[in-house]
Amino acid sequence: MKKRPTIGIYGFTGCAGCQLALLDCEDELLDIFSALDIKVFYEAMSNNDDNALVDIALVEGSINTNKQTQELKEIREKAKVLVAFGSCSNHGCVQAMALGDGEWEQRFKQVYGDMKFTVAIPREAQPIHKFVKVDAYIPGCPPAKPQMLRALTQLMHGNQPTYTNSPVCLECMFRENECLLYNGKLCLGPLTIGGCTAPCPSHNIPCIGCWGIIDEANHISELKLLKEKGFKAEDIIRRFRIFGGSDIVEKIQKLLEVI
Repeated sequence: MKKRPTIGIYGFTGCAGCQLALLDCEDELLDIFSALDIKVFYEAMSNNDDNALVDIALVEGSINTNKQTQELKEIREKAKVLVAFGSCSNHGCVQAMALGDGEWEQRFKQVYGDMKFTVAIPREAQPIHKFVKVDAYIPGCPPAKPQMLRALTQLMHGNQPTYTNSPVCLECMFRENECLLYNGKLCLGPLTIGGCTAPCPSHNIPCIGCWGIIDEANHISELKLLKEKGFKAEDIIRRFRIFGGSDIVEKIQKLLEVI
């Protein structure tokens, strides 16, 4: 009988929604637990083996303390394949929206004052690839069930996860949504990775790019279109910042400079 791949599911700074999305796969949950030998999953188990070596490590959340940095490095040492699981670990997400603006210490002090931290020293939140080598990514805030299950199946067989090269815009078309850009709303659907089935535009809410920017797109043409429609560069960047983190923002800033 073929040995089941071992897996650890770990969480850092975030809402734990990605782990909950996995637990919400109710019809498939028994198959997942049967196909994988789960060693660590604090969201769902009490008998966790923190010292276990694992074939696959799913890591949710961004890193914002020195203690988390050390724990992440230890997970990296124990895992054959380390996967950034969801937007927080992929990009930094909401808690990293102001990453790199030079005002983190000021904001932190406004909230916590002169409090002394002893267990863990806080730091500006960053995605996990800033600290360790990441082998694969599962996008989403949280990841959608079809993409998540497909990614797990591919990882179990030693393959890299694959995703659609289509933007959220295409999913809007499939759902026969009226384009929000035509209504003067700053929607990032044309530049955002598809797979979410466009729930926000379907409820008349502009896409805010929570799955990250799609690689295969004519970014410059889309940004030109947004500017032609009257959206300012700083507004576009601010919208990408909400979920995109500093890496995506830097990419957009460079593209805007050549327009």
